[in-house]
Amino acid sequence: MTNFPLRDFATASPYNKVAAGNPSEAATISAPPEPTSIEATGLGIGFLSELVLKHIYFAGMVTGQHLADNLKLPFLNVIDKVLTFLKEEEYVDIIGSEGGFYERSFQYVITPKGRIKAHEAIDRSQYAGAAPVPLDAYLDAVKQQTLGEMVIDQAAIRHAFVGLVVNDQLLDQVGPAANSARSLFLYGPPGNGKTTIAEGIARILKGHVLVPYAIEIDGQVIKMFDPLNHTVAEADSADDAALFTPVSLLGQREPERKDGRWIVCKRPVVVVGGELILAQLELIFDPIAKIYEAPYQMKANGGLFLIDDFGRQQCRPQDLLNRWIVPLEKKVDYLALQTGKKLAIPFDVLIVFSTNLDPKQLVDDAFLRRIRHKIEVPNPSANEYRDIFRLVCKGKNIPYSDDGLRYLIQEHYLKVSRELRCCHPRDLCDQILDEAKYRGIGPQMSKELLDRACDAYFVKL
Repeated sequence: MTNFPLRDFATASPYNKVAAGNPSEAATISAPPEPTSIEATGLGIGFLSELVLKHIYFAGMVTGQHLADNLKLPFLNVIDKVLTFLKEEEYVDIIGSEGGFYERSFQYVITPKGRIKAHEAIDRSQYAGAAPVPLDAYLDAVKQQTLGEMVIDQAAIRHAFVGLVVNDQLLDQVGPAANSARSLFLYGPPGNGKTTIAEGIARILKGHVLVPYAIEIDGQVIKMFDPLNHTVAEADSADDAALFTPVSLLGQREPERKDGRWIVCKRPVVVVGGELILAQLELIFDPIAKIYEAPYQMKANGGLFLIDDFGRQQCRPQDLLNRWIVPLEKKVDYLALQTGKKLAIPFDVLIVFSTNLDPKQLVDDAFLRRIRHKIEVPNPSANEYRDIFRLVCKGKNIPYSDDGLRYLIQEHYLKVSRELRCCHPRDLCDQILDEAKYRGIGPQMSKELLDRACDAYFVKL
């Protein structure tokens, strides 16, 4: 039985670096050019042959063009060369043509000999998606689209929080924290908008990043693109449009085409909460499919990673903090394959910890020293509370009343020593709408509806 060649072309360097410049400008992000040979893919002929063989095996019958589309690689000089090798080794056969007599339309099926080889490949890895990029190419892309070069000024901060009641002092703390592109610790009572502030920072992260479908290292595949955490950017430039334009079935390869294994995405914003466990911060290996899934912080490279409700995770806060010591200090995260091989992955992430627990009970001085910015998000003042109530009433079509607000604060805050919270106006207005709908009356800030809303919302002490 003939084995696939083991020659590895990963040492070749056909990748153009992502264009340097201000990452806030989408036009500076450009995928590498489409590879024009197997060597230029950065992958070995053995790896590509097994990947193509698995595609044919799972599809049953497939054309050369469909293989090129599914693997995100050009047909000419790459897929056609792999198919020629597989046919010479009697692993695949041609049974016809779909729509013409040119190579792209030839229909390929797997032979009995190829089926045995496909089973061997599937036993090693069931991955049959888009062709991955070499690890070195991914590392190069992360360095070229770094978050640290972004410049966020006062105007950008205030624009990101327009329509929200946030005092200038707090905004002037958020701005430098966002510019640091390092780490931020938000703490304070619950319901005062810590998550909203983190989301506001995320809105400031302009520009695009390149995210590969998958990454290859020593024949292992790490799935990288995640539609839950990566938002594909619209083609708003000639380069982006070329990236998404399919190759015509007729004629030669179109000029200036980009490597389809990369996806132009908005800067990622990854949010996790109490469901986070330590295992999700390592390479996640599927023992059945024998494929790795990139951890959250790796998917967040070039963007923001928010750990919400910090301290309420299923693991001890100390264990979670210890996991972040080295990445926060060195800007490098160390991950391990099942083989024991260690990978040094850039940690180009603005990481935000948000908690309503007492920081002194959660973290020690060694950890706080590594957090660049610490911001307390306090309860709103009476004036801020009123401004929030006005905005919420306007948004929910509830007539605002100063008299109603004075009654609310006097009866349901001052008399019972209850603290003002930023979330209360929204929640109480929702209660007013529920009560008014039940009684068949228009929503209003009357004493009766306010009392009923507070009785339903607040826990009696």
